[in-house]
Amino acid sequence: MSQAVVTNSLLESLYSLSEENRQQVLKGLSEAEAADVLHDWRGIWARPNQLAPAGNWAIWLILTGRGWGKTRTGAEWVREQVEMGRARRVAIVGETAADSRDVMVEGESGILAVSHPLFRPRYEPSKRRLTWPNGAIATTYSADDPEQLRGPQHDLGWCDEMAKWRRMETWDNFLLGLRLGLDPRALVTTTPRPIPALKGMIKDTNVVVTRGTTYENLRNLSPTFQRQVVARYEGTRLGRQELQGEVLEFMPGALWTSQRIEELRVQAPPSLSRIVVAIDPAVTAEEDSDETGIVVAGVGYCSCLGTEDLHGFIISDLSGRYSPDAWARRAIGAYSEAQADRIIGEVNNGGEMVEYTLRTVDRSVSYQAVHASRGKQARAEPIAALYEQGKVHHIGMFPQLEDQMCQWVPGMASPDRMDALVWALTELMLGGGELRLRYL
Repeated sequence: MSQAVVTNSLLESLYSLSEENRQQVLKGLSEAEAADVLHDWRGIWARPNQLAPAGNWAIWLILTGRGWGKTRTGAEWVREQVEMGRARRVAIVGETAADSRDVMVEGESGILAVSHPLFRPRYEPSKRRLTWPNGAIATTYSADDPEQLRGPQHDLGWCDEMAKWRRMETWDNFLLGLRLGLDPRALVTTTPRPIPALKGMIKDTNVVVTRGTTYENLRNLSPTFQRQVVARYEGTRLGRQELQGEVLEFMPGALWTSQRIEELRVQAPPSLSRIVVAIDPAVTAEEDSDETGIVVAGVGYCSCLGTEDLHGFIISDLSGRYSPDAWARRAIGAYSEAQADRIIGEVNNGGEMVEYTLRTVDRSVSYQAVHASRGKQARAEPIAALYEQGKVHHIGMFPQLEDQMCQWVPGMASPDRMDALVWALTELMLGGGELRLRYL
């Protein structure tokens, strides 16, 4: 390592300087001094809870919201342990092979990025291997292939986003191979989800848990992330998980769980044969009024479960508190943009008002009115069953809608976003199943 002299006062004060003053100080450093400062994680850049805890422990679990700095912390911990000679055989386990490579090794906060130029490992992607100048070796693994970890032995391991792993036997095989040296240790970095393995780890006395929130690292997150992600999820149940890092328990009696919705989430749909826009209108548009539920959904054939079958896809949730004219324009705009074949309106409360309001905006819109002839539970249960069968997928995340789904228990008043979703999927996947009043 470089022996460039950087004063303790600089190391202690650099992080607290304004960005302008920090840049001035850094410009005055030599290249060697700048490299030392840039890579002095423990002395300058790390927050206290990003440093490994003291004491005897086998597993360090970092359970935090998105953007907290989990990847950087994991990469720095591995680098430090290797440089200090505490690790010779390291396992790097990501959710997929691409995650291990693109995030944990080659990512902006990955191992290669945090390594000092004079102690940078040689990376051989074809061998899934990192080799440091002192002979330490790290091998990358995919949680999708647990057999990769059946046999290899390690004295250190970093497992990322374990709560999203599809095959938890990977964790078992990893632990069975963590047996080299006198003090083998593992770091798990993950945004929480209520899976049994994670809940059991939290209760384990051999596990040290570090919790944190997205807000701790806001100064290092882009304005776009703060605007589009943080602001969107704040105040929602999903936000408590994704921003606050909470392990959310299942709502007893709820028909949907966040875990199942997450398992079925996709980024893009197949070719869709039908698309509808479903509206569950609010009676009034005051500040404390109910929301008008507006959900766009489609159906298409895909082989998600191994055989070609019809699956439903939630495309967007446009719900909110609108005046009648505003929700009509929002729904018709979605109808046009998504190239939907009809708008479905629930008319128990609004009667002919729904159709009248829509046609005031666009007389040519294809509209179908439906009337709830059964109770909310009877309508919701068949749709929840489709999720259990793996036949409905959310394209991206819909925090407020998913909050309502996961917190609704039969017997409660059902919320409007969820009602709109149920109407849409009933039409698309169950042939309607309600009394149709009008189709024009």
